Amino acid sequence: MSAGTTTATTTGTATTTGTTTATITGTATTTDDKAAGGDAAPAAYPALPVWFFGFEGVLASSFDIFKAYPPAAWLLGVLVAVNIAVSLTVMRKRVKLAKALWRGKGTRKVAIALLALRMGLHAALSAVGLAVTSATGHLLLAAVMGGVTVWLLWFAQRTALRALGARTV
Repeated sequence: MSAGTTTATTTGTATTTGTTTATITGTATTTDDKAAGGDAAPAAYPALPVWFFGFEGVLASSFDIFKAYPPAAWLLGVLVAVNIAVSLTVMRKRVKLAKALWRGKGTRKVAIALLALRMGLHAALSAVGLAVTSATGHLLLAAVMGGVTVWLLWFAQRTALRALGARTV
């Protein structure tokens, strides 16, 4: 199936109750997203790759990784340095999207949700007498936090790309 393109030209006048009158003139061109392969990002805003979210997932899991293996603190420091280096070099073309994500309410909601999830899980488990104290428990919690972080950041990016795409049309 090939991608379909639709072009529509609209000219008209809209009047609302009161004294407001608006004249609408324009041409819109859209591409059939389903035929083009799903949620295609606009060319002006290239998507962040999922592997980059893996860095963020490891950093979100760092507390539990450190609790499970304290000698791994140096490795977490190296990952922070690599994350910063990758952000400033490889991801440089995507700075416009990153700025839009940083300013967006969705990203703040993700950060707050992750903090609430971490504190809520530890508090709930402690309240029922199942406090996470073993290395296995911390690694399991780290895996959960990493997976949730990657999914939430991917979802926030997808939502932001749709909003930016709607704004550019």
